[in-house]
Amino acid sequence: MMKHAMRRLGLGRALAVTGMLALTAMPAHAFGLSGIGGKIGFANPDDLESTTTFGVHAEFERPGSRLHLLPNVMYWSEDGVRDLSANFDVYHHFGPEGTVTPYLGAGVGMNFYEFEGGGDETDLGFNVMGGLKLPGPSSHYFLEGRYSASEFSQFALLGGVTFHMH
Repeated sequence: MMKHAMRRLGLGRALAVTGMLALTAMPAHAFGLSGIGGKIGFANPDDLESTTTFGVHAEFERPGSRLHLLPNVMYWSEDGVRDLSANFDVYHHFGPEGTVTPYLGAGVGMNFYEFEGGGDETDLGFNVMGGLKLPGPSSHYFLEGRYSASEFSQFALLGGVTFHMH
């Protein structure tokens, strides 16, 4: 199955996946795990009805930086199509930590589609997102708009929480 998926990706997409994997192999001292969390909302995949989507994430940051690494997994199911996507997103927040601040980000992901009645497909996706980060005593909350370009491109509106590790 992996051999078939790599053939479908082509050279450009394979290079993008290799780049994503290289980013995840950054030295441990550069970015540390700062939180874990989840999100839920509504997605509108191309040619399908709106559906509930949810995900889980880990958040990595370097002290004093406004840049965050956000590996995450998201899932939705609608009209006989299921998508499980493994994503690597990066976002930048504009205000200091502990304040209400907007953020923008982008990333890449692998979408693993499964179709009712048989068949599956793997597709590389590109993500862009923006939102508002809201501080809490031991966590932060966020409201996010997200667009993922893939086989079933989708726009999602999400709300979530990240529980701080320190």
